[in-house]
Amino acid sequence: MVLNILNQINGIVWGPWLLILLVGTGILMTVRLRGLQFHHLKSALKLIFSARNKGSGDIDSFKALCTALAATVGTGNIVGVATAIKLGGPGALFWMWIAALFGMATKYTEGVLAVKYREVDAKGQISGGPMYYIEKGLGKKWKPLAVMFAIFGTLTAMLGNGTFTQVNAITSSLNLTFNVPIWLGSTLLTILVAIIILGGLKTISKAAEKIVPFMSVTYFIITIVILGIYHENLPFAIMQVFEGATSGTAAMGGFAGAGIMLAMRSGIARGLFSNESGLGSAPIVAAAAKTKWPAEQGLVSMTGTFIDTIIICTLTGLTVIVSGQWTGDVNGAALTQAAFSGAIGYFGPLFLTIALTLFAFTTILGWCYYGERCLVYLFGTKSIMPYRVVFILIIASGTMLKLEEIWTLADIVNGLMAIPNLIAIIGLSGIVVEETDKYFKFLEKRNNRIKSYKEKKANE
Repeated sequence: MVLNILNQINGIVWGPWLLILLVGTGILMTVRLRGLQFHHLKSALKLIFSARNKGSGDIDSFKALCTALAATVGTGNIVGVATAIKLGGPGALFWMWIAALFGMATKYTEGVLAVKYREVDAKGQISGGPMYYIEKGLGKKWKPLAVMFAIFGTLTAMLGNGTFTQVNAITSSLNLTFNVPIWLGSTLLTILVAIIILGGLKTISKAAEKIVPFMSVTYFIITIVILGIYHENLPFAIMQVFEGATSGTAAMGGFAGAGIMLAMRSGIARGLFSNESGLGSAPIVAAAAKTKWPAEQGLVSMTGTFIDTIIICTLTGLTVIVSGQWTGDVNGAALTQAAFSGAIGYFGPLFLTIALTLFAFTTILGWCYYGERCLVYLFGTKSIMPYRVVFILIIASGTMLKLEEIWTLADIVNGLMAIPNLIAIIGLSGIVVEETDKYFKFLEKRNNRIKSYKEKKANE
């Protein structure tokens, strides 16, 4: 009875209206920012490593990006992409790209607002995110909306994205591939999580800085190798992606397809679920970046969506399509595993298990920080240590609690996070445009000074 009610609520929350609102907000910001994500992507990617990291903040921009990626690059990139293609056909990948391209403008906006309206807590640490830019940007009368976001964010961290789903993914994968007992995997995971999160953001960001780039690059290389093995199928696979997006039908294995709307919904939903553009999670850590310019961190933040979806999800999707396994009976992680093992044998499932484990582990770390900052907004810094202890206990009990009601509730609060955040983005879009213009005028003046100085030196 309870599960049926929750499933109905979940269907409403994650219905077409929310997907339209998420993508629509991305389109609005793309128009208002004059296609910034297309014109300045190259500069944004350079900033990942060249940002000056001056100004107030707890961590540098690269660590902030890695921590945000830690929370987004996870099971969605491996399991979610395969599920979307199985359900909506290869065309789902095209709609994932569309959601990501417009989502980059949303993620940029979130980064700008996060730095613009951040503040320092009682312990001298930076706090920011939707709850702060809702209250400080839209005004005090909007505080109930900010409180709503903080409550949903805390629940998502403790009940869903940051705990049960990741713990079960890690322990079950280790058990199936390496025969590691569930209790042992859970114990080791709890100890590692405790060691890292008790150290706070700096320890979390250090772990993310090491794990995320290493696993992302390794995953990139392995999938490129697989695509190389299936290179003869690649042109046809790409053609299927575009044909499937417009016709809703697939051209191989007798798969009838599920219609263009299902391809669109599967791709957009899974893409947004993976990169979290518009959900309001990433700006919580973006606020902690050392920078003077909100727009600078906005550019760095938007590369997270590009890396997560345009690169990693694309590689997973193409690997699944070229292997032909998506027309079979397997789905989810088993589908991606079949695609890998078909190309590189036993090493495929082995690598995928390691990748899934590390990606899920870093997701736990990222979401732990998100939940902590939401709780600080609600109850102040005195809540930090109790929260961390409870979070660790939840991780320890994650394999024991497999109630479908909890998982469905987690999906609901995850979706509900987006509503207050999107209202703030739309309401503060003019501020984002102002901050963007201010930053690029500064860059233009600085570049002109550098150019004049070089010309002067050359003439001496």
